[in-house]
Amino acid sequence: MRDADVRSAICDHLVGLHSNDRDTMIIEEMGIWAGAVRVDVAVINGEMHGFELKSAKDTLQRLPAQRVLYDRVFDRVTLVVADKHQAKAMSLIPDWWGVITAADASDGVVLSTYRESSLNPAIDPLQVARLLWREEAIDCLARWGGTKGFKSAGSEKLAQELSQRLPIADLCSEVRSVLKQRPNWLRQVLSDERKMAISVDLHPL
Repeated sequence: MRDADVRSAICDHLVGLHSNDRDTMIIEEMGIWAGAVRVDVAVINGEMHGFELKSAKDTLQRLPAQRVLYDRVFDRVTLVVADKHQAKAMSLIPDWWGVITAADASDGVVLSTYRESSLNPAIDPLQVARLLWREEAIDCLARWGGTKGFKSAGSEKLAQELSQRLPIADLCSEVRSVLKQRPNWLRQVLSDERKMAISVDLHPL
């Protein structure tokens, strides 16, 4: 079982699940932390749901660090893990993460839901605000009280102001809306991702 096999299976599942929902965007390799870290698959609609994939050929070595990063950004996270890794993986993730087991079958990879995801109890508003590019952050501030004193501010200062000015639910809603409206944003060069604020308190993977 390769990563590509698991990825194909979960993407097919998610596309089928959300095929009638025009408000849903499914993104492969979504960048967070200024593009330095990428979650395998993300679903953005009324929530932001990250899916981390671990095939039979993968190891779980990076999972604890990935958990720390994802826990601060996503409303929900689901681990899609090969059955051989499931027992160990369960000890490395919080109870609110969902778990989908991937097993080899004669006709491909079979997915089985082991545990449904729950809402993240501790989203970090600053990390959510850091998902926005500078111009997007300025536009968001303009909708929430104005940009006086911030029009020439850098991305990090803008993210800090957004995280303090907006209630967390409203901030998450604003960020989801912006992400879904970005034109061809997955094709943007790294210089565009560098317009995002970069955390100084936690090194990405």
